[in-house]
Amino acid sequence: MYIRRTQTRNTATGERYFTHRLVRSERVGGKVRQVTLLNLGRHFPVAQAHWPTLCMRLEEILSGQEVLLGGAGGLLIEREAQRLAALLLARQGAVPEATASRSTAPVEVHSIVLDSLKLSRPRTVGVEAVGLWAMAQVDFVEQLEALGLTGPQRAAVLGVILGRMAAPGSELATQRWLCQRSGLGELLDVDFEAMSLMQLYRAADVLMRHRETLEGALFTRLTGLFGLDWSVTLYDLTNTYFEGEAAANPKAQHGHSKEQRSDCPLLTLGLVLDGSGFVRRSEVFDGNVVEGTTLAGMLQRLRVCITDQKLAALQI
Repeated sequence: MYIRRTQTRNTATGERYFTHRLVRSERVGGKVRQVTLLNLGRHFPVAQAHWPTLCMRLEEILSGQEVLLGGAGGLLIEREAQRLAALLLARQGAVPEATASRSTAPVEVHSIVLDSLKLSRPRTVGVEAVGLWAMAQVDFVEQLEALGLTGPQRAAVLGVILGRMAAPGSELATQRWLCQRSGLGELLDVDFEAMSLMQLYRAADVLMRHRETLEGALFTRLTGLFGLDWSVTLYDLTNTYFEGEAAANPKAQHGHSKEQRSDCPLLTLGLVLDGSGFVRRSEVFDGNVVEGTTLAGMLQRLRVCITDQKLAALQI
């Protein structure tokens, strides 16, 4: 097993770049062929001088060998070896659907002593599976595709949203949850450990850019699923603050802070709920506004939104 660096070309732009692959040599008959086990991408984090050590440690993990005195490769090599081993084991355990459906072999039952089991990279899948199921009911991923989001962008968006469901926190905390605790990557066949923190930050920007379209489509879908009416029962504002000056954000204004941080530039968030507690619309206002000055405008935009949603529902 070894790592190969290969020059390739982007067929769309003509750009030439290097990519990395984890390769194994196999003898078939009288010939030796090279089999690509994993595509490691363009920005492989391990220096070339450490590739033999990484491959040796990877072989040890896959064969079940223990490490004496923490191994010779250091923390970076160990983390990368554990990550690649998990990807290889996940792929080895996957059975093609067509093959599984045609199998007629009898089921074998084996007894296992639970005390003998050893956990390796345990992950949670409960909240993740339920969240993905709920998203499927409202065609959320299909809506992201219709908006033109790429595969990595969709994966980052799902990671950020499900992270807020399971372990609310910052993007940095979400990245740690995705890489260290969650099995979402296995459910989506996405390697979140290879995804940068900046991609998670940009996922929030993408959602904000398409906020109105997504809110309208999701509420229309929920209205059909739950038979919701079009009433508005709650409109409320809250605000958050910036630690810096936020000079590039025209909406960052000084005002009354509900978190007692009137010394900082504020941003006001508005939310409209229906009678069942579902979000009808959200909006971002200047930091110095109050409910009385924004309610009329919000209701007017909501009337337009409701009209558009009713027309869309009739077309469906």
